[in-house]
Amino acid sequence: MKLFNAIEFKVGALVIIIGGIIAYMSMQVSDDPSYLGRSKKAWFLLPNASGLIKGSAIRSAGIPIGVIKDIRLQDGKARIEVTVKSELRLTRSAYVEMKASGILGDKYIEIAPGDPNDPELESDGQIINVKTGGGLDDMMGQISEITMSLKDVAKNLNEAITNDGTQSHVLGRIVRNIEKLTQNFAEISDNNKDQISEVVSQLNSITKTVNDLVNDESDQGFKKTWKTTLARLDTSMKNIEDITSKINRGEGTIGKLISDEKTADEVAAAIEGLGGMLDTANRVSTAVDFHGYYMDKVNYTKSAIGIQIQPGLDRYYYLGIVTDPAGVVEKTNTYTTGTGGTTEYDQTITYKSKTKLTAYFAKNFYDFTVRGGLIENTGGVGFDYRMLPNRRLKASVDAFDFDNLQLRGNVSYQFKYGVYIMAGYNDILDKNNTQSVFGGAGLFLTNDDLKLLLTKSPF
Repeated sequence: MKLFNAIEFKVGALVIIIGGIIAYMSMQVSDDPSYLGRSKKAWFLLPNASGLIKGSAIRSAGIPIGVIKDIRLQDGKARIEVTVKSELRLTRSAYVEMKASGILGDKYIEIAPGDPNDPELESDGQIINVKTGGGLDDMMGQISEITMSLKDVAKNLNEAITNDGTQSHVLGRIVRNIEKLTQNFAEISDNNKDQISEVVSQLNSITKTVNDLVNDESDQGFKKTWKTTLARLDTSMKNIEDITSKINRGEGTIGKLISDEKTADEVAAAIEGLGGMLDTANRVSTAVDFHGYYMDKVNYTKSAIGIQIQPGLDRYYYLGIVTDPAGVVEKTNTYTTGTGGTTEYDQTITYKSKTKLTAYFAKNFYDFTVRGGLIENTGGVGFDYRMLPNRRLKASVDAFDFDNLQLRGNVSYQFKYGVYIMAGYNDILDKNNTQSVFGGAGLFLTNDDLKLLLTKSPF
């Protein structure tokens, strides 16, 4: 009993108890599950283990489940040996992902256990599936790649806009085409200043006329007569109301027509016959054609306007008026006698405008059309051939004035809404000294187009 009461025994027992408490608390707070044998081991390979240290925690779903036991080199890669809790079931589909714990380069290991239906990973087995990335090094690498890409873009852009690289780059060719387009517009505006000024003047005159009409304060002007007009309109509406009342009561011819069934049947039959006639007329297609083209030798624009009446798909009639700047050609020869009896002469050709009439009948054979009749005041024939699936491209040949044979060929392409462009060769045989290349545009509006324009008009 003296032993238990001795001061040495009491001090030793206190030290043992305190040491046990410290050891127990250390095991509870430690991330290393290898104490008391309650752990399992695994390993995997990483191409770069920077940012990882021995003893650092391993997590799964953000929860610490083990530690890194060792880091060493194997076959040029970092072999990471880990110890995890035994209750964590790792399967062969488990994978490891290195994640960054901050922007300073610190990293930690995240382990996903894998599909629970897969076979369990053997003890001290290798985890094959490894994901890397997410660190500052990877981010800097990606920034470096983006910087290089921007550098290449800047280099290509610089090459594209230089004179030597314009034709070898798509962007350079686009810039060059835009430059040419703007230059062409500038030339067109410079060459047609008078016409543009005339159009602006006409628009100004129209707006001035409308303004004068609306602001006319005379006795017959709009401002003083609109109230009278409204009063007359009100009287007219009252008269219409009286007429409809009489019709409803069966008074007068129209009233009897509505109330008498026999008369109504006879009128219905007559209307049905008239409807058949109108239906036949409605099947007639009408179109208006306006075009103009510039002839380089004559140095003038030839324009025409006409109407096309098509009673069926296989035929149509055309009537038009043509303003020909080279309708009359005059030649003047000036003779000069030189030394030695040699006679030389200079020839002057003068073109005078003339208005001509075109009227012909055309017959369609699928994509081929034959035309015949009056072409620019003389008898002639023409041939058209339409191409492409939508028949927008048309090639034409005209032959007329057989005493002084005129041959003309052109090709036209029609866009949407009736707009088309054309180009060709005039007076191919040069019988009239008007042989020239021409090009221009036109507008072909059908009756459907005209109806649409009228319905959309604000007036």
